[in-house]
Amino acid sequence: MLTLDAASGFARIALANIEREFPGKLDHVIGGASDVAAPRALHPAFFGSFDWHSCVHAHWTLVRILKLHPHLPEAPAIRSALDAHLAPHNIAGEVAYLRRPHSRSFERTYGWAWLLKLAVELAGLDDDQGRRCARDLAPLADIFVERFLAYLPNVLYPIRHGVHSNSAFALAFALDYARGCRHAALADLCESKARQWYLGDRGAPAAWEPSGTDFLSPVLIEADLMRRVLDREAFAAWLDGFLPGIVEREPATLLTPAVLSDRSDPAIVHLDGLNLSRAWCWRALARALPEGDPRAQVAVEAASAHLRAGLAGCASGEYVGEHWLATFAVLALTT
Repeated sequence: MLTLDAASGFARIALANIEREFPGKLDHVIGGASDVAAPRALHPAFFGSFDWHSCVHAHWTLVRILKLHPHLPEAPAIRSALDAHLAPHNIAGEVAYLRRPHSRSFERTYGWAWLLKLAVELAGLDDDQGRRCARDLAPLADIFVERFLAYLPNVLYPIRHGVHSNSAFALAFALDYARGCRHAALADLCESKARQWYLGDRGAPAAWEPSGTDFLSPVLIEADLMRRVLDREAFAAWLDGFLPGIVEREPATLLTPAVLSDRSDPAIVHLDGLNLSRAWCWRALARALPEGDPRAQVAVEAASAHLRAGLAGCASGEYVGEHWLATFAVLALTT
């Protein structure tokens, strides 16, 4: 569903944003006067796109587009940007930043998940550049694997809201990396945590969604994780208890796109992302259900409605949404 024209448009947005240093929103603990610096000095690889995680997933967007449309007009610019931003000395600078005592919780866990998503996407770019960039990014990915392995055993309760630190989102992307890059210990830990936290969930409070700043559906992102963990029949049974009203199209709020009042507001515009993330979740759930399951058609229709609403938001021209929504759109179109 990602046409060449759409891919070119999203590529141009991502290419412009990864070079745009200001305005910048740092997740940065200042330990002393020497720590006061501009984004490019602190993050030589991922200084653009308003914040670190958005810059990381803008790079993911470029890699995904390049894989799907290797001959699009922006391909040379994408390849040049990847070589420049992911050069070993830039990654070394990012590693040095993370080794600071004050950076222990930097971007936990949203940025961690996106960096691993970028790493596994690069691992699937099967050419010399992909292999080189994957190798150069590996020291940074290794740090976040270490952090997941150290952090997850100590977390007793999942974070269930619809913004950055949602635990199900982090586990889903970390699991994708672990399986794609064959990291058995991380895969086992993610699966274990998913079962511990979510396997017994029943009657999800889906009617409470959306919250005013959600860009993830807490209910659907949890289901999107569990379809990765359970086999098809077990997932179908789990979903029946978790969201029992899908066939009856209940609750309607989960099947109806969120409405935005102000796309220039950096929090309200999250709802465009919610529509797009719901679209990719509904599409994934439809494919995960057994053949002939009536919930699949409901999911497909919900995905289409949310996709249309979310894509409309991508054309607003407002930087508070533009710097990140292209990624969510590409995910929704290529899940």
